Order: sequence, then C-alpha cells, then structure tokens
Amino acid sequence: MALIPCQVLRAAILLSYLSVLCHYKAIEMPAHQTYGGSWKFLTFIDLVIQAVFFGICVLSDLSSLLTKGSDNQEQERQLKKLISLRDWVMAVLAFPVGVFVVTMFWTLYIYDRELVYPKLLDNFIPPWLNHGMHTTVLPFILIEMRTTHHHYPSRTCGIATVCSFSICYILWMCWVHHITGMWVYPLLEYISPGAKIVFFIIVTVIINMFYILGEKLNSYIWEAEKSDELRDKGPKMD
Repeated sequence: MALIPCQVLRAAILLSYLSVLCHYKAIEMPAHQTYGGSWKFLTFIDLVIQAVFFGICVLSDLSSLLTKGSDNQEQERQLKKLISLRDWVMAVLAFPVGVFVVTMFWTLYIYDRELVYPKLLDNFIPPWLNHGMHTTVLPFILIEMRTTHHHYPSRTCGIATVCSFSICYILWMCWVHHITGMWVYPLLEYISPGAKIVFFIIVTVIINMFYILGEKLNSYIWEAEKSDELRDKGPKMD
C-alpha cells in the first residue's frame, strides 16, 4: 500500500501549482505589463496546463468517491468522460509540454542563462518560485504517471494534437514579435530568420519525441505492474 494515497498527492500538487501561479501573477515585472502579458511565456502556459490537469484529476477523484457504489448509469458515463478527458490532457499536453519546459529551460540555462532567463529576473523571481515553475513540474508529472494508468489516444491523433499546440504557440510568439518588435525569448534575437525556422522545426520534433516518450513510459510502467500482479496471483508451491 502506498504511504500517501494518490488522491492526497494530486490535491497537494494542485495546491502547489495554484500557489506558484498566484505568487507569479503577483510579481510586478515589466514583461507582465507588455503585450501578451504572462501568456506569451510557455512556462506560464505550462503552469496553467498543469494546474488544469491536476484540477481535473482531483475532480475525477471526488466524482469517483461520490459515485462509488451507485447504480446511476448516467453518473458512470459522466465519470468515464471526465477520466477520458484527464487521460487526454495528460497524454497530449501535461506530459510533453511539462517535460519540454523543464528540459529546454535547464539545458539553455546551463549553457547561457541570458538566452532564456536573464540574471535581471533574479530581482523579481525568488529561487523557490523559479524551481516551482521549471523543476518540480517533472517529478510531479512522473509521480502522476506512476500512480495512475492513463489511456493514450492513437499515435496519429496524439502527435497531430501536439503539433497543433506547437504551431499555435510558435505563431503566437511571431505575432507578439510583429506587434512589439521584441522576441519573447532573448535566444531568438541572436539567430537569423532561416535559423529560426530550423529552430522551430527542431523544438516541434522534440516535443513530439516527449509525447512518444510519455506513451512508451506509461505503457512500460503499467505492463510491468500487470506482470507483477499476475506473478503474485500465480500458483504457489507449498
């Protein structure tokens, strides 16, 4: 038996994300006052995605608890729809976007933090909040994957959705640049238009690779879990 029920973990993670979002929005940074506000940053979008996802998880847990032992078929259908939505958000948004944000941020930060997180931001964002936005996302989503079996959509549908999200965000960044004359991330200021196209293609491929990684990891974890259960239930010799 798990030391902490997964329902309690989800509620705690949701509260953590809500706290991070509230503190982040309360910061009076110049970037928040310009066109697009916080919504031009993928980190903020990812925080919203994670909060919405864990909100759906908590809602599905509460619905499951309330309908437990009930013979109401309509409630059962609504619960199945909610669980399907939870699994879909996990597969195509929460896992690939969350892992992408963490890995890309820290890779660029280690290489040259000025490309993605200028030192000036240390005056506005405390270290704990930075880790809440760019570090804990990964262990939280891995905990969720380990505690709950999520049913993934077809590979074609999943990749199409991830590509659509990536393209929409790239177009949004380009629109912000068109309006303000500034790129959301300093890295884009230093590369040529052709290099930007290549960069956008590469990051789209990477986020799709994270989608496939999530699909494979989910399958591996729960096939191994199923094998262990079958082995435990097998015939035993006296």
